[in-house]
Amino acid sequence: MTSTNDIRRSFLDYFAANGHEPVPSAPLVPYNDPTLMFVNAGMVPFKNVFTGLETRAVPRAASSQKCVRAGGKHNDLDNVGYTARHHTFFEMLGNFSFGDYFKEQAITHAWTLLTKEWGLPADKLTATVYHTDDEAFDLWRRIAGLPEERIIRIATSDNFWSMGDTGPCGPCSEIFYDHGAHIPGGPPGSPDEDGDRFIEIWNLVFMQFEQAADGSRTPLPKPSIDTGMGLERIAAVMQGVHDNYDTDTFRALIAASEGLTGVAAEGEARASHRVIADHLRSTSYLLADGVLPSNEGRGYVLRRIMRRAMRHAHLLGARDPLMHRLVPALVTEMGQAYPELGRAQPLIEEVLEREETRFRQTLQNGLRLLDEATGALGEGDSLPGETAFRLYDTFGFPYDLTEDALRARGIGVDRAGFDAAMAQQKAAARAAWKGSGDAASGEAWFDIAEREGATEFTGYTATSGEGQVVALLKDGTEVASVEAGDEVVVLTNQTPFYGESGGQTGDAGTITTPEGLRLAVHDTSKPLGRLHAHHATVEAGRIGVGMTVHLAVDVDRRDAIRANHSATHLLHAALRHRLGAHVTQKGSLVAADRLRFDFSHPTALTADDIAAIEAEVNAEIRHNEPVTTRLMSPDDAIEAGAMALFGEKYGDEVRVLSMGRQSDGHYSVELCGGTHVNALGDIGVFRIVSESAVSSGVRRIEALTGEGARQWLVGREDTLKAVAAALRTGPDEVEARVAALVDERRRLERELAEAKKALALGGGSAAAGPADESVNGVTFAGQVIDGLEAKELRGLLDQAKARIGSGIAAIAAVNDGRAAFAVAVTDDLVSRFSAVDLVKLGVEALGGKGGGGRPDMAQGGGPDGTKAGEAIAAVRAALAA
Repeated sequence: MTSTNDIRRSFLDYFAANGHEPVPSAPLVPYNDPTLMFVNAGMVPFKNVFTGLETRAVPRAASSQKCVRAGGKHNDLDNVGYTARHHTFFEMLGNFSFGDYFKEQAITHAWTLLTKEWGLPADKLTATVYHTDDEAFDLWRRIAGLPEERIIRIATSDNFWSMGDTGPCGPCSEIFYDHGAHIPGGPPGSPDEDGDRFIEIWNLVFMQFEQAADGSRTPLPKPSIDTGMGLERIAAVMQGVHDNYDTDTFRALIAASEGLTGVAAEGEARASHRVIADHLRSTSYLLADGVLPSNEGRGYVLRRIMRRAMRHAHLLGARDPLMHRLVPALVTEMGQAYPELGRAQPLIEEVLEREETRFRQTLQNGLRLLDEATGALGEGDSLPGETAFRLYDTFGFPYDLTEDALRARGIGVDRAGFDAAMAQQKAAARAAWKGSGDAASGEAWFDIAEREGATEFTGYTATSGEGQVVALLKDGTEVASVEAGDEVVVLTNQTPFYGESGGQTGDAGTITTPEGLRLAVHDTSKPLGRLHAHHATVEAGRIGVGMTVHLAVDVDRRDAIRANHSATHLLHAALRHRLGAHVTQKGSLVAADRLRFDFSHPTALTADDIAAIEAEVNAEIRHNEPVTTRLMSPDDAIEAGAMALFGEKYGDEVRVLSMGRQSDGHYSVELCGGTHVNALGDIGVFRIVSESAVSSGVRRIEALTGEGARQWLVGREDTLKAVAAALRTGPDEVEARVAALVDERRRLERELAEAKKALALGGGSAAAGPADESVNGVTFAGQVIDGLEAKELRGLLDQAKARIGSGIAAIAAVNDGRAAFAVAVTDDLVSRFSAVDLVKLGVEALGGKGGGGRPDMAQGGGPDGTKAGEAIAAVRAALAA
């Protein structure tokens, strides 16, 4: 038997041998097409190549593309499990020619691969062509030798493909396999074509026209080829089965489900096992590609798929969560072809287990209430919409699950009543919100959020992509379009731009179109916590609501922000290790050029603290461990040891970031919705540049990483070199040279002070007035000394007292325009004169206030050193009175 993995490999090998470049599957989130929920066809990743927006070095490609059809117009969810060929997840094999070969070679490759490489019997194959495509008809007859009755002309759109209302389009040629007369159904185009006997296995699209808005078509200068063959369908053919669920991959997954539930895939249980197997694939691949369950957008569709499978596990009697235990079987079957499954296996298992644990409680409560509400209803009746809404709003029981649970009993649900109850709740929430005092522009955000839903953020895995403009705001008011030179806020249905939140600044970048539109995005905000608003200037062109635009984040700036954000987490952990568990975050700023982190701590950090913290962070960076993401409930995350960061708003689920080496767990585990490096080595280097107080008990560290840290260190080195040059020494000798200069200065200062003392004691030009004089029978020594330090006054006065024996001495020391003033009274005169009273007279003359000390010695000072002589005179006058 040829396995599914063998078929995939041989398809890619065949086209590689024929000049095609094998291209890995693109992620399921279509960053190049904002109109799609998920990639749903093999050509989607090449859309911009077909429209001429991009070019490829090799004009031929082949791929096995992951596809999901579970939302929007391509929604097979409700049929999955009950038919032979419906899936939410499937693989599309395809070969592509971008202006290279055309119909003849495409048909030749298809026929050669099917009949010669894979050995399918030619008499089992039938081709269809568009009814006017005589060229394709003749090629099938000539290349494949098919008789005319097995080349069927089809006049409907089934055999004419178009990318949209405008753009590339062209006729198709579909290849059908005949499973045999024992299966009901007729060939395509016949009255019985809806039977299961003839199954389409390959579609060749001949992209040869450009369709204009008026419906007219003109030939493309370089016609192209786009083919798609469902791997599951061709595997069924080559493995000799009619049902896709009987192929090897599905048989292995269903066997694993049977083993865990103890229920055979027979009777009513058959569909449940099929649903579980199919939904396990779509769920796991979506999680591996970065989609996480939520209540809106892609996350909502993922959660709906999960819950449908989980309900079927419940129907099979599984008492404990089942889905996560099936992931190893899936990785065994498909992990070699898609390594992302293995890399994401822990995340997939964790999310599935948590979702199923929560859902089982919801399901148990909801089904009990549903039984109570429908006890009196019979087949053909409908459950009131208000009841369905109460189940949804109060108990978390989704509408589609209510509908699905009642379908088997033939009971419908009043959808109109459900929608009316939902609208009434929104109106009540809006009225309550209007009273909150938010600005008028906030009301516009509420209108947009209610109308368009949350912005889909694709920036965890991408820095560019396409989006559809859903709203434009100019001066706080919605407008239909804006022109060059206008300042505008742009909202798109999806974006890779991170909106400012949790301390991380918003992204900057560009919004463009091939027609010449260019906007410079200088910031991105996050109004209402769920919209991503691009604040931009229109540099060229006109932008209008409904346009498809290309959004590109400034990658260098984003990388710098990510490095600083991850470094913030490491810093938080290092602070707690060094200072203690009392350290908690009190605020942060994560910008492109720096990071700032405020934390609780009662005292300033020492130099040793800062050095140790910095060294610890850099050690983690050098070890270069990957940064991992998990999705958990806030309570579970905190119970598991994750730190909740200041400024974050947490919903039902949170992203948990783990980074650093493991000993008793990861070095850092925190709740965070921001963007981060993939591995800690991407931070480069970490440098603390300042530590200061913010308020009582709160300290602040500012730091740099990567190029910013390098430039800071280079600047310090340049300063050191300049200092070394000024000192006429080498950088390595600067410390010793400065120490020597400091010692020399201290020695000179001591010598100068001694010289000033000697000069003061010996009189001379530095003294104002005679050294000693008799005033009213009291010896008085008064001096003004320039350049004398205030601390030298007491020593000089003690010497003056010793010299005069009995009397009063006063000295004014003038320095930098100010004057210090001191008075000494010998012991025999303290009963008549107080040094404190006398010094206050001199201080007042200097323009100062106060002065104090003891009766025998007092000191003060004043701001006006030019009045030093008047201070001496004030004391002399007091003695003379």
